[in-house]
Amino acid sequence: MAELHPRPFVPFMVAAVGIGTFSLMDAAMKDLALSIGAYNAVMWRNSVGALLMGVLFVGTRQKWPPAHLLKMHLWRSIVVAVMAVSFFWSLTKLPLAEAIGLSFIAPVIALYLAAVMLKETIGKEAIWASLAGLGGVAIIMAGRLSGHYTMDHIWGAAAVLFSAVVFAYNLILARRQAQVSGPIEIAFFQNLFVALTLGLAAPWFLQPIGMSDAPMVGASAALAVISLLLLSWAYARAEAQILIPVEYTAFVWAAFFGWLFFAEPVTWPVLLGTALIVGGSLIAARAKPVPVNQVEVATV
Repeated sequence: MAELHPRPFVPFMVAAVGIGTFSLMDAAMKDLALSIGAYNAVMWRNSVGALLMGVLFVGTRQKWPPAHLLKMHLWRSIVVAVMAVSFFWSLTKLPLAEAIGLSFIAPVIALYLAAVMLKETIGKEAIWASLAGLGGVAIIMAGRLSGHYTMDHIWGAAAVLFSAVVFAYNLILARRQAQVSGPIEIAFFQNLFVALTLGLAAPWFLQPIGMSDAPMVGASAALAVISLLLLSWAYARAEAQILIPVEYTAFVWAAFFGWLFFAEPVTWPVLLGTALIVGGSLIAARAKPVPVNQVEVATV
């Protein structure tokens, strides 16, 4: 196990680059989802990701996990498949920053799922986190409903919130999974099993990718792997409580990439609502001294 870095600022900045890389992957996936659909975008990205992570898995001489761990990897991959398709579908309906801002409600939801599934006590911090998070969602939705919107926008917001609920459950699974498996093993089997899970619907939905989409598929898979490696390095060398705030730089990256690649403006309701959601999530993190290891989460 790596020792803590003597300068926490270094792993903090490495984690920030990792989040930026992952946000760039979100932008690439939005472009792909608009071009070939969310299902095909997730299917092809995870297929390529399985190949890349397979090389790392073999190259680093990882041990093949026992059957009970394979079952755990499979179940979480099914959850991730549902979550990923719904989230990336929402990106075809909403601006990138707005979707990311709404998705930040997941850690607050995870507090209540932890209470149900892990028998953890809900404290006053969880209640304040919930109020802040729900207030943030309400502000973003009010801003959307008071401006120009279509039913596609409403369905997009619903898809993000559904994805956030599934993502919160995914956090609980990740908390259990991180205790028994390393990040390379998790990333490999998650990419592989997500592709196999989605492959069940291939006869009806899978489309071959053209030459114009192939570079974006490869780029999104490579960006996901690079993000995993950067975050793995950072989380091995700094306490999670130091790195928690860096997760929310994803909104800044999303706003920038949304503006750069899709000419998406960032409205004041989105900024204010996201600030409340992030505040609630930070309260949630404070309420949970040993938070979920986000390294495994980043393989989505």
